[in-house]
Formats: sequence, C-alpha cells, structure tokens
Amino acid sequence: MDSFEINKIIAAIILVVAIVFGLDKVSERVFYAEKPEKPSYEVEVVAVSSSSTTSTSSEVDIKALMAMGDLDHGKKVFKKCAACHSINQGGGNKIGPKLWGVMFRPVGAVTDYKYSKALTSYGKEWSWEEMNGFLIKPSKWIKNNKMGFAGLKKERDRASVILYLNQNSDNPKELP
Repeated sequence: MDSFEINKIIAAIILVVAIVFGLDKVSERVFYAEKPEKPSYEVEVVAVSSSSTTSTSSEVDIKALMAMGDLDHGKKVFKKCAACHSINQGGGNKIGPKLWGVMFRPVGAVTDYKYSKALTSYGKEWSWEEMNGFLIKPSKWIKNNKMGFAGLKKERDRASVILYLNQNSDNPKELP
C-alpha cells in the first residue's frame, strides 16, 4: 500500500467526522425550540393509602374474609395451584409439596419434600391468617422461599382457595 492510499483513507475519516459534527450543529439551529418558562400542563400526584388488599394478618378481619369464600370457586381457582401441588388424599409431591391436610399443620412439615430454608425455619403453622398472607404474595410473606407463584390478589379468590384447602383434609376445621 502506498502513501497515496493512506492519505485517501485518512481524508475519508476526517470528512466523515466533519460531516457528522457539522450535521449536529446545523440540526441544532434548524430544529431549535425555546423551552417555556412555565409548563403548559402539570401532573397532579395523589398520595395513595398503603392499606390495600395486601395487608398484614393483624389488619385482616379473617371472619369477613372467609365469608367471601365459596368452595366451588375455590376448586376452580385451585387449578392454578394444581400445576405444582397435589390436593388428593394420598397424593404425592409435585414441584411443590402435597397439600392434603395443609391447613393448621406446621409450615414445612411434609417429610418427603425438600423445602427452602426459609420455610423449614419459619416456625408457624398454616392458620387462616398465615395462609391468607402467604397467598397474597408468597415471596413477600416468607422471604427467600422458592415458590415462584405471583399470588392471588382478589380477596374472594384467596378466601375460596383457603376454604378448599381446609375442606381437603382428614379433619376440616370450623370456620372462624
């Protein structure tokens, strides 16, 4: 390659850089717009109360919540859970533990299932309040558990699933 070829390459690079910067400066002048001193509209931000359906167990009226539930509706909503959990008596574990008789047993108590450390060390039982809180958003209720379910936001759905879980037991508990 001779020096004439190198000069052409360098000239081409300089020309491209000049064109890019030149277009930038020209476009700033052509498309210049002054910013107004006062915005033409303002967005009002309204403070929202933090007490919503994702309340803690101490704030939930569990009697009123369970009154919203319906066993048939719970069976339908449980189909979301059935992808990972068995509800049949004598049913085995799937991706998640078997749920026959889950209500009022200790959290992480199925002996032939490998729970996360978060669930085995939780130290509570699946009461009405615990199950409700967990079903709202499992990853938030018990941090670092391995259940990848987003949760049930509707109170009726949660109440119905809890009724269904309670019913699928050797000795269902009386409603609160």
